Order: sequence, then C-alpha cells, then structure tokens
Amino acid sequence: MAKQKFPYLVGSKWTATQQTWGWRHFQVVNRKNQGQWVFAEMVASCDPTVRFWLNAKQLKDRSLWKPGWQSLQEMNE
Repeated sequence: MAKQKFPYLVGSKWTATQQTWGWRHFQVVNRKNQGQWVFAEMVASCDPTVRFWLNAKQLKDRSLWKPGWQSLQEMNE
C-alpha cells in the first residue's frame, strides 16, 4: 500500500496569498483522489457558501498558499 499523499489534508487551514473568491482564509473540508492527483475542497472560513476544489499540490506552493490562518501583517513580515 503506497503512503497516502497529504494525510492531514482534511481539517487543515490555509491562507491564500491573493484574495480568492473574495476571501483569504480557507479550510479543507473534503478530499478526493483522481488517478495520481489529490484534490482538496476548500471552504472560506468566513462564508461557508464559498467552496471550490483545487489540486492539493497547489497548497505546497508558498507563493499561493500559506499553512494556517495568518493575518496580512504576519504574511508581510
């Protein structure tokens, strides 16, 4: 059995470096595997009606996403 990719994905919190659908703070509520890819369902922490799927690999790109919920001040330091 191959090691599961992104084992702690669901429940993890992320800050988008650019506003995404009007928000910056998101939580992963779901995951799905499609072939070699893992997708994460993101939900805006301030507006649960805002949700979208993205390739979980993008969460590793620190120019796009930072782990945890960070304030703008923290991100600019």
